[in-house]
Formats: sequence, structure tokens, C-alpha cells
Amino acid sequence: MDEKQTVKETQEKTAPSKTPKDSQAKKAQEEKEGEEKRGAKPKEENGKEEKEDFKSKYLYLAAELENQKKRFQKEREQLTKFGGEKILGDFLEVADNLGRTVTAIEKDEDEKVKNIVKGINMVKKQFLDKLRRHGLTPVESLGKDFDPAVHEAMAQEESDQEANKVISVFEEGYKLNGRLLRAAKVVVSK
Repeated sequence: MDEKQTVKETQEKTAPSKTPKDSQAKKAQEEKEGEEKRGAKPKEENGKEEKEDFKSKYLYLAAELENQKKRFQKEREQLTKFGGEKILGDFLEVADNLGRTVTAIEKDEDEKVKNIVKGINMVKKQFLDKLRRHGLTPVESLGKDFDPAVHEAMAQEESDQEANKVISVFEEGYKLNGRLLRAAKVVVSK
């Protein structure tokens, strides 16, 4: 043991004097070795992990923002396409009333009444043409097979036509840009 002690003392005496920088470097080295022994990751690896974590969060948020833009664009298109749905539905009632007026007075033989019927029919046609320009289309019903997706059966009647055919229409149905706005109210054959 004496030899070991003397060697150690000799090394300490011959070793260069320790400066504060040397002791800090030694302390840092010891901490690093201690962390490695305990299984802790060095600060360099922690920095890389942190950087990767921020990068993945950034990419996630960028993708989320892009998806949100697409959703807003789709909603905007839907609003543009179907935004007037309620008002067009209300206008259809006006067109129906014009049609009912014509039906009520068209059998009159008076020449003045016939001219009024002609005028009302022209106004109704012009009115429906304007609505068609905005995407409104009538549902074809008379003589077609009954389709519960676009027809509402009001009654069933015996007929010389085959079963489940539309034989008369109470109220026309309409679609707005391909979506049903109002179902046609029809009578179906038995």
C-alpha cells in the first residue's frame, strides 16, 4: 500500500495545478458519465429529441391547417350552391298559386279571362325560368315509376296502368342543384 500511496502523491505533486476551468470540465465529464450510468440521455440527444418533437408538432399543425382550409372551402361551396334553398322553396309556393289560379279560371269562355290566363301562364313560365337559372329543376313525375326518394304518395287509385305508376300530380316536386328541395305530391296506381 505504501507504494500506491507514494505513486498517488507523486502524481498529485507532478500534476499541473488545477484551474477553475479544469475542475468544471472534470465535473461536466463526471456528470456525463453519471448520467450514462443511470441511463439518462446526454443533453445532445435530448436536444435532438426535442427538435424532432417540435418538427413533428409543426408538421401536424401544418396538416391540420391545410385540412381546415379544405373544410372551409367545401362549406363555402355548399353555401353558394344551396344558400338560397329556403327562399327558393318560398318562391315555389308563389308559382304553385299562379298555377292554381290558371286552373281555376282557364275554363271560362270570356275572351278577357282567356287573355288573363295567357298572361298568368307567361308570368309563371318566366318566373320558373329564372329559378332554373339558379339551379332549380322540376322532378319528372307523371307516367314515371313511383320513387319514394322524390315522390310523396297522397293517394292510390285503380288504374289501367301497371302498379306503382304516378297517374296524377297534386304538387310539382323540385330539386336544387341535384338535391331534393320539395318532393312531388302524387297519386299512384294500384
